[in-house]
Amino acid sequence: MTLWHGRLGGGTADEVMAFSVSLHYDRHLATDDLVGSRAHVRGLGRGGILDEEEVATLLAALDQVERELAADTFKFVPDDEDIHTAVERRVTEIAGDVGAKLHTGRSRNDQVATDLRLYTKRAVFGIASDVIGLQDVLLARAQEADGVYLPGYTHLQRAQPVLLSHHLLAHGWALSRDVDRLIATACRLDVSPLGAGALAGSSLPLDPDGVAEDLGFSARFENSLDAVSDRDFVAETLFDLALLGIHLSRIGEELVVWSTEEFGFAVLDDAFATGSSMLPQKKNPDVAELTRGKTGRLIGNLTGLLVTLKGLPLSYNRDLQEDKEPLFDSVDQVHLALVAMAGVLRTLTFNAQRMQAAADGPAVAAVDLAEWLVEQGMPFRQAHSVIGGLVRDSLERHVPLGELVEAHPALGADAVALLEPGVAVTRRTTPGGAGPVAVAAQMERFVLRLQADKSRVTVSESGASSA
Repeated sequence: MTLWHGRLGGGTADEVMAFSVSLHYDRHLATDDLVGSRAHVRGLGRGGILDEEEVATLLAALDQVERELAADTFKFVPDDEDIHTAVERRVTEIAGDVGAKLHTGRSRNDQVATDLRLYTKRAVFGIASDVIGLQDVLLARAQEADGVYLPGYTHLQRAQPVLLSHHLLAHGWALSRDVDRLIATACRLDVSPLGAGALAGSSLPLDPDGVAEDLGFSARFENSLDAVSDRDFVAETLFDLALLGIHLSRIGEELVVWSTEEFGFAVLDDAFATGSSMLPQKKNPDVAELTRGKTGRLIGNLTGLLVTLKGLPLSYNRDLQEDKEPLFDSVDQVHLALVAMAGVLRTLTFNAQRMQAAADGPAVAAVDLAEWLVEQGMPFRQAHSVIGGLVRDSLERHVPLGELVEAHPALGADAVALLEPGVAVTRRTTPGGAGPVAVAAQMERFVLRLQADKSRVTVSESGASSA
């Protein structure tokens, strides 16, 4: 029996049910539906719509449903279109006529919106916690890098030597922005829609403010039309996850490149690599590649929802059923990627010798030679031209750059010293730069930032869980 059987005669066509059913994926919301229903029942009690005995009966029935779901003994039936219908149907079976009062003053519109906000709030902080776990690994690897350096790249061409710790922390800072975005999204979605009804509220003495507080939301809705139609928070979350995926994809791309024989900067642990079904010698970076590949899926989930939302009039439209699958999928995939990538980076072996050999080529110190000339009083554009000409001459004539530098009247033996292995990386002294002093200061700030983010996420996550 449908929720609208009184208005429409006969049963719903099987084709319609097959097309519209969402139970197979919105079971993700079972916990949130029970939490929201309990708060709704208590609100009905405070408004005098239910007496104390009815409140107790409904709460007991909801508790039984929770136990059945947890024990996997809950029996779904063909008419259970979604998890919300299934829960209400089972509560009515348990509580009898009192169960039919569960939906008083509530529509599936504000019910689903509430459940989805509860789920998203919890999921966002869970992902933020996963991100911090990956940042912990990056920090640990940066701290143990102990002066190891490698080429920094632009256009995938060797540019300047940087400390490995600086490179790893670059990813760490990008992930900090992801944590910021996730927390900001959670703050914006922290609004209860319950009490908005189908679209216009109710004539019954509901208690939206009390229900919002009961559910751990910081506020209740201001406009009932907006409350049931708003899916900004889903789109924002999907954007946050897509951009996080892009950051993970960049790490994955580097791991793919670094673990090739051509680069040889890193060796994957066997537990976090795969082999080939045909080629016995292969050791493949599948985690990095899957992370890179799934980012396209995350972007697709975001763009798909945005296209769904773009043409919808106020207020609720069934199109909004399409908000859940992309959200659940993106949350699940990003969680798996973060955990797997943390394992890859935790067990990765860096080849310091190969890294440093690649960074010790004389041309990588070219800008240091130009800056040395600047320190002697030469304008930078002129210094750039002088050094660029020497590099070109070295390549075309196959003459070591050091010989040309030593022979140049504006340079000489003092400048040649800048080309010695490991010297150039020590000359990056500006704040936030890649040299030892700057990186040491940066690492202290990153530790403090990570500690602050852990506190923010822990406090917020506990609040979301308690709801």
